[in-house]
Amino acid sequence: VAVKMILRGQFASKADRERFEAEAQAAAKLDHPGIVPVYEVGETNGRPYFSMKHVRGTTLSQRLAAGPLPSREAARLLAGVARAIHFAHMRGVLHRDLKPSNILLDENGEPHITDCGLAKQITDATVVTKTGAVLGTPAYMAPEQAAGIRGQVDVRSDVYSLGVILYHMLTGRPPFQAASPAEMVMLVLEQDPVPPRMLNPKADRDLEMICLRCLQKPKDLRYASAAALADDL
Repeated sequence: VAVKMILRGQFASKADRERFEAEAQAAAKLDHPGIVPVYEVGETNGRPYFSMKHVRGTTLSQRLAAGPLPSREAARLLAGVARAIHFAHMRGVLHRDLKPSNILLDENGEPHITDCGLAKQITDATVVTKTGAVLGTPAYMAPEQAAGIRGQVDVRSDVYSLGVILYHMLTGRPPFQAASPAEMVMLVLEQDPVPPRMLNPKADRDLEMICLRCLQKPKDLRYASAAALADDL
């Protein structure tokens, strides 16, 4: 198994502990072959932990360090991730931090989603995060998430992040690059991405259209669900 603990241990704040517990609870309710399962949640010497399945292999982030993926492989991988995310959505869980380092590739090359550290259980009456808080990795977050508009974050926000991952797989980099998180947030909010085929002419034209639909800034122009995205892929 892989064991996850709060990095700061006994020095963790109440918010750290609540977020850690929320991650464990969100992951524990998701039984899907494309999501790394949680086996046990507990505490030892005042330090919360949970154990997960150990996935032998690498991360998509490490795989992308070698450059863009062939279009067919990119479509296959993202379709699997999108199906798993749709499963989570149907059980009331948003991921909110989808990125290549949170996708593990096992020894057969199959993807597994991990690290639901920012996962929000949609039906929860209480939320750990505050309105206006920007949570997630800026390069991969949707505009409404980058703006800190909590009430507007929904399944289409995860669809946007899936589009960013597809863009990265097709071009070898995310749509936007900046020197600081603040600059990155402004680009996500205000700039349109360069079409993937301008960076990689070998990228499939249909995949480019799928990718750009995911990356629409108005939510209603994106795929309505991760399942619809997977169907097109």
